[in-house]
Amino acid sequence: MKQKFSLQLSDVKLMTAAAEAEALKNNWAVTIAVVDDGGHLLGLHRLDGAAPVSAHIAPAKAHTAALGRRESKVYEDTINGGRTSFLSAPALQGMLEGGVPVMKDGQCLGAVGVSGVKSSEDAQIARAAIAALGL
Repeated sequence: MKQKFSLQLSDVKLMTAAAEAEALKNNWAVTIAVVDDGGHLLGLHRLDGAAPVSAHIAPAKAHTAALGRRESKVYEDTINGGRTSFLSAPALQGMLEGGVPVMKDGQCLGAVGVSGVKSSEDAQIARAAIAALGL
């Protein structure tokens, strides 16, 4: 039987704290979402001043990154490149940059999704969250 790694509550707390620190360092009001490998929400952290819609977009980005096992930006680039049929992909709603999978030894443990600033800045915050795990 194969064994797999999984995110624990302590990991979620560590990642959201690191993401919050990155956002506050840059004066960015965002929402941070952490999901497991199936895209199920483990944590949602909405900073003061973050737009209400960001609480929907961040989990969608994380969900897309976890299920696809790749950054959500890949889907955005595919669509922007003219393959608009990807807009009908089932179960993928957050096809915007800012969702980053959490990978360990080739396994996806989950993902972090961020929404509230420029997409590249959302991704920067997500990567800071993952870096806190030391992977």
